[in-house]
Amino acid sequence: MKTPVRFAIAMLPLVMSSAIAATAVVPAFSQMRPDGAVTGWQALKAADTQYRLVADNGKVVLMAEAKNSMSGLIHPLRVDLRQTPLLRWRWKIAGPVKSADMTKKSGDDYAARIYVMFDYPADKLSLGTRIKLQLAEKFYAQKIPTAALNYVWDNRHPVGSLQANTYTDRARMMVLQSGAEKSGLWVTETRDLTADFRLAFGEEAPDVVAVALASDTDNTGESVTAWFGDIEFLPPLKAATP
Repeated sequence: MKTPVRFAIAMLPLVMSSAIAATAVVPAFSQMRPDGAVTGWQALKAADTQYRLVADNGKVVLMAEAKNSMSGLIHPLRVDLRQTPLLRWRWKIAGPVKSADMTKKSGDDYAARIYVMFDYPADKLSLGTRIKLQLAEKFYAQKIPTAALNYVWDNRHPVGSLQANTYTDRARMMVLQSGAEKSGLWVTETRDLTADFRLAFGEEAPDVVAVALASDTDNTGESVTAWFGDIEFLPPLKAATP
C-alpha cells in the first residue's frame, strides 16, 4: 500500500529506545573510513537507496544513490536547543529529481533531504491528529514523531518555500536549494532550528530527538546521486566563527 508507506516515511518512524544519546554529537562521516561501516546511524526502511562512505577531495563523506527507491539513515539523540540551537551540514547533488513536485504525493521526491524530529507533546495535538498517530503507530509498530522539519534540495520551488508535507501536516518541508544551478558543488547550510520551528509551527521548539538524511525517488522512478558531509549541532557563538 503506497500511501501508508509514504506516510510512515514522511513522518520518519523512529526506533525510540534507551539507546538515544544524551549529547548533541552526531557521528561524523569524516571520522570514518571509505567503504567502511556507517557507525552510529540506523537504517530507515529497507536499504533501497544505497549509502556508502567515499573519499571526496581528501575528506570522507556519505554518498547516496537512489534508483526508484526510498530509504534513509537516522541518528537518535536528544538536543537541548537552548544550548545548541543551530544545525550545520554540507551537501552536494549530481542533479535534482527532474519530475518531482512537492505539492503532490506523486511528486514527493528529493535528491537530498535532512530531517529533524522534535519531542513535541502529543497532548498538545488535536484529538483527530492524536488518533491518526495512534493508528499509524499500531499499524507500523513504531513510534511516530509528533513534529518534524524537512530541509530539502528541490527541483523547482523557490528557496525559502515552506509547506506541510503532502502526507501529514506534522512534517513541514522547507526548500533550502532548488534546481540544478549548484549541481556538483558543495553547499554548506546553517539553520537556526528554534527560528525555523517557530516559523513552521508557530510556537517554541521542544528538544530534538533525532536527525536523519535521505535521497528518494520512489514516486518519480528517477535516479539521483547525492553526498552528505558532517552534520553538527552548534551553539550560536561557535556557528558565527569563520
